[in-house]
Amino acid sequence: MLVGVISDTHGLMRALALRALKGAVLIIHAGDVGKPEVLDQLRTIAPTHVVRGNVDTQSWWADLPATLDVDVDGMRFHVLHDIAELDIEPESAGLAAIVFGHSHKPSIEMRGGVLYLNPGSAGPRRFRLPVTIARVRVSGRTLIPEIVTLES
Repeated sequence: MLVGVISDTHGLMRALALRALKGAVLIIHAGDVGKPEVLDQLRTIAPTHVVRGNVDTQSWWADLPATLDVDVDGMRFHVLHDIAELDIEPESAGLAAIVFGHSHKPSIEMRGGVLYLNPGSAGPRRFRLPVTIARVRVSGRTLIPEIVTLES
């Protein structure tokens, strides 16, 4: 099973990002969507789960949750925009992964058996950071994450 993970699009849906997400059975957007059309495009690929980011302040974002738990083949992925707002203990909550964005810095880290994944930013370039998305292959109870660079 392939899970696509994207964040911080800020209203820009790159064709390269859409191509990199092809084949995903579900997509997680970790906030700062920017425009509803971004979600429309992602939903043409796979069901899309999304949380509200700090730039998602217009009225059409009011119904988006600040956090969300997504079932991925029996494992729970906890999604929020800013990792600094994590208010649960992932291990004791039985989470397999924490998915977040906000910093625009892609990262993959395992802590106490929990995957912490920031796909980076797929939107407008910020500073010298790469433009990226992430993919997670799920095989049984194993998560195999990767960062995909769209532009260096």
